Amino acid sequence: MKFSIHNLLMAFIPLFVAIDIFGALPVFISLTAGMAARTKRHLVIEATLTAGAVALVFLASGKLIFSFLGITENDFRIGGGIVLLVFSVYELLFAKDTQRDLEASVGVVPIGIPLIMGPAALTSIIIVVDNYGYWMSMVSLLINLIIVWLVFHFSEFVMKVMGVAGSRAFGKVASLFMAAIAVMMIRVGIQNILR
Repeated sequence: MKFSIHNLLMAFIPLFVAIDIFGALPVFISLTAGMAARTKRHLVIEATLTAGAVALVFLASGKLIFSFLGITENDFRIGGGIVLLVFSVYELLFAKDTQRDLEASVGVVPIGIPLIMGPAALTSIIIVVDNYGYWMSMVSLLINLIIVWLVFHFSEFVMKVMGVAGSRAFGKVASLFMAAIAVMMIRVGIQNILR
């Protein structure tokens, strides 16, 4: 497909909406509360690279992977929702207000997957590739990942504005919303399967 600003915009928008970085920001803040600035910067890079790597795999061979594994978008949505639900329940009920020792894994799961690159984003990638081709999809994906990095990188500013007590309270509320998002993912997946 011929490169044009219009086509790039039409490929960019579905991914931007599906990634929903501004919706993911409160969850990121809650997951990284109490971590050192250097650790957060490392997590931002790790999460963005993880999301990018998974997105590139799906961009190149998403339909083939789903077909090979015998799964559908809805199976993927339900699985991602369950992972997110378990994590949010843990955050709500069992997480302590002390600094966490999750630096090795939290950037990959749940921030990289399924928060940034969840079922909706992965499915959107497959649709964008079908409609606009690989190169247009790669450019729009790259722009979206740059936006993800920028939003997460400057999340410390939001933390400074909110303060420690505010961030703890916000973290609990964000975990509750994360649980609601997880339930919604599971519900939509089940509804689509039953249709």
